[in-house]
Amino acid sequence: LLDIYKDVPDLKERINQSGMVGLVIIGLLAISASFGLFRMFALLSTQAAVNGQKRKSKAGKGNPLGRVMMAYEAAKDKDVETMELKLDEAILQESPKLEFGLNFLKLAAGIAPLLGLLGTVTGMIKTFTQITLFGTGDPKIMAGGISEALMTTVLGLIAAIPLLFIHSFAQSFARGVQQVLEEQAAGMVARHAEERGQG
Repeated sequence: LLDIYKDVPDLKERINQSGMVGLVIIGLLAISASFGLFRMFALLSTQAAVNGQKRKSKAGKGNPLGRVMMAYEAAKDKDVETMELKLDEAILQESPKLEFGLNFLKLAAGIAPLLGLLGTVTGMIKTFTQITLFGTGDPKIMAGGISEALMTTVLGLIAAIPLLFIHSFAQSFARGVQQVLEEQAAGMVARHAEERGQG
């Protein structure tokens, strides 16, 4: 039994069995997860800055809400419709900055299992080539191709699952900031309309 367990491949050997496709999947996971975590922290800090700006009356350039407030200050003297358009324009300018990289994360999460499937197919092609050349007498001959097929599938799923979670969290943070901007802009328009009505 101990001799059999010695032959059981460890993690490094299993990754080596997955071949070039497996290495591509691991590289994709490393790059995408690092980028995704960076974006999550950036969005969290943006969210904190926006929440801090909500408590201040003076607009600051360093956060999206501050820039929307500056757009309101610039359009204060205009009519309600023009001011609404200016605020909408300011929010639209902030949206691409908040959503930056989210499509890449979604794409990486979709590509990872497809790369796993590609590895499965190439592994099975190797297996059938071995069967064609050497027959089915020795199962060890087929083991390499089958290992590649299974390991790439596993790696593809291992990469896709955390990337989907990271994308989902990052998107929810971005939407949260956008919602705050829209709510604050609506409040500014309502206050402006009241002041105009009273004036």
